[in-house]
Amino acid sequence: MHRAAQALVGRHDFTTFRSVHCQAASPLKTLDRLAVRREGEHVLVEAEARSFLHHQVRSMVGCLVLVGLGRWPEERVAEALAARDRKALGLNAPPDGLFFTAAHYSA
Repeated sequence: MHRAAQALVGRHDFTTFRSVHCQAASPLKTLDRLAVRREGEHVLVEAEARSFLHHQVRSMVGCLVLVGLGRWPEERVAEALAARDRKALGLNAPPDGLFFTAAHYSA
């Protein structure tokens, strides 16, 4: 899952991972970090960016879950991103278990 997540890091058109209700002017976002690790029975996903699109994190996590379950090969995450089409999204993760942990502002 972590290897597949690295295809999403950087500046990309995240249309595939954007809710149809998103009000952002542009689907272009820069994802600074997307790390996936296991802690016991839990899989932790940490995403860092200046901003996110509506449902972007839930959509990315949903696709990574498909990789973790063996339903998608790792490469399919990059293919979904390149498609720039919501129809290429495999799964939108439910909000349960997703937490905002911090905001960092430069002085």
